[in-house]
Amino acid sequence: MTSTHTYCAPNIGAVVAVLVSPNEQVDTNQPLVIIEAMKMQTTLCAEVSGKVGQVYVSLDDECFVGMPLVDIHADGVSETKPKKVPVTQNTNQTLLHELRVRAALTLDEQRVEQHQKRQLKGYLSARENLQNLCSEDSFMEYGQMAVAAQRLRRDYDELKTATAADGVITGVGQINQGLVAEQNTQTAIVINDYSVLAGTQGYFHHLKLDRILAIAAAKKFPVVMFTEGGGGRPGDTDITTVNSGLQCQSFATWASLQGKVPRISVANGYCFAGNAALFGAADITIATQSSWIGMAGPAMIEGGGLGVVKPTDIGPSDKQVKNGVIDILVENEQQAAEMAKKCLLYFQGPLVDEQQITFADQETLNQVLPEDRRFVYDVKEIIHTLADTDSFTEIKALFGASIITGFIHLQGHPVGVLASNCKVLGGAIDVEAGEKSSQFMQLCQQFSIPVVVLCDTPGFMVGPEHEDRGAVRRLSQLFVAGSQLTVPLVAVVLRKCYGLGAQALLGGNTSQPSYTIAWPTGEFGAMGLEGAVKLGFKKELAAEQDLTARKALYEQLLAAQYQKGQAQEVASVLEIDAVIEPANTRQTLLLALNIVQ
Repeated sequence: MTSTHTYCAPNIGAVVAVLVSPNEQVDTNQPLVIIEAMKMQTTLCAEVSGKVGQVYVSLDDECFVGMPLVDIHADGVSETKPKKVPVTQNTNQTLLHELRVRAALTLDEQRVEQHQKRQLKGYLSARENLQNLCSEDSFMEYGQMAVAAQRLRRDYDELKTATAADGVITGVGQINQGLVAEQNTQTAIVINDYSVLAGTQGYFHHLKLDRILAIAAAKKFPVVMFTEGGGGRPGDTDITTVNSGLQCQSFATWASLQGKVPRISVANGYCFAGNAALFGAADITIATQSSWIGMAGPAMIEGGGLGVVKPTDIGPSDKQVKNGVIDILVENEQQAAEMAKKCLLYFQGPLVDEQQITFADQETLNQVLPEDRRFVYDVKEIIHTLADTDSFTEIKALFGASIITGFIHLQGHPVGVLASNCKVLGGAIDVEAGEKSSQFMQLCQQFSIPVVVLCDTPGFMVGPEHEDRGAVRRLSQLFVAGSQLTVPLVAVVLRKCYGLGAQALLGGNTSQPSYTIAWPTGEFGAMGLEGAVKLGFKKELAAEQDLTARKALYEQLLAAQYQKGQAQEVASVLEIDAVIEPANTRQTLLLALNIVQ
């Protein structure tokens, strides 16, 4: 028995082809009618084999949804719709092949000469740096097909590989995936490529940078940026409407992300002019030992009439780490990528696997301080003991070294640490240490990271020479930063807590922290004990003519002042909250910071 199948229009449109006639024998999947709407064509095919009955439409007829088009009287040979065999589309396959070839031109395998030059210098390629940050399958690249805006002066096919991605890889990748409790580890990534026109910043280069920074701002993604490069590029001739180039948005956009998303920059090799501006504006700056960082490169210096200099004379890393330009100095790019990932961890929330957390024997803290209060000790030993194993990362180690700043994990939770370093200036806070500390407090405040202060300071550094360096202006900022802290602040007085410097380090006063504690060795006063005795008892000491007797009187007065400012006595009048055994410090910090074990 024969059945009739009527094929109707699936959408509105115009008939652009009628491919069968009445009484014509058709096979399954044979095209019948083609309808076009909005420049897109739909082909109706036979679902059964049989003979064409009535054809209801002609060429150029207008169709509406459900309108009959063709009848087919099935012959019963194939009443079921067979599986369609994919038809090779030569055009599509050609385009797919062309895409693969084009993408390959941006990769190291096709850029052999450029890759070898990097290897000869002992450097990694931009793509290798990317691989060290995140897995390839987690990275979404933006603007891979870009080339330098130089098509008017260079062969386009040459530009595709010689200026691959216009000298900067941008995209979003997963960094530290699986390590932190937060599910979203998406990070905006920028890798400047020195093998493209010396890493200079061209027209499309900046557009790519602007695009990924806008994504980071909108999605609240942290940013890791490798900044190697020579600054602005004068050779982009395609953009004829740009004169000065000063309308570029990249620098303002990058700076505007401060306090909104964490930004980590990495320098290697030459990092000059615009690249250096991007590097220096980051929240955390990491550089390799083979780095030279300066706001102007050799060409700009010479062009300004300031003489001829070698690039290696401009901002070498051993100098930039001492003046605070570089926060963390590492040996090479591999270590730089690892350090960038470690630093990013402190901004990504608690670690996911608290069961794997280990820490040192806390009982060692009961013997860590020397018996003589005049002797120095290594406060880093205390930091490492309190922190989760291998979790401490110091920031600006060689700048303002009388205060140590850095991050740790406590039971997997990120915490900022400021610690007096009595090995440098006896722990006195000079202008560099004050500036470093105030900036670090602001960074922790911006990203809701609690702060722990380990205090052992005689106060601010004093003297005419120090005042000549703007001590009043620069050190006062430490009070400003401390007063604006709303994140948890816990202060631990290890030994000395004297004067304005101690007040500033504690956020303004001993009541500013949410919990202020001291070890039994803690000592407090408006100024150093020795100075307080010499100043406060000047007449009494001067009245004693015998030098031996004067020294004995001095020691007696000093002992009295020490007893008065001892931690337990200060706690008895509620100037601090508690005195604890050193071995209980970690547990106390966990309680004070409300970190659940």
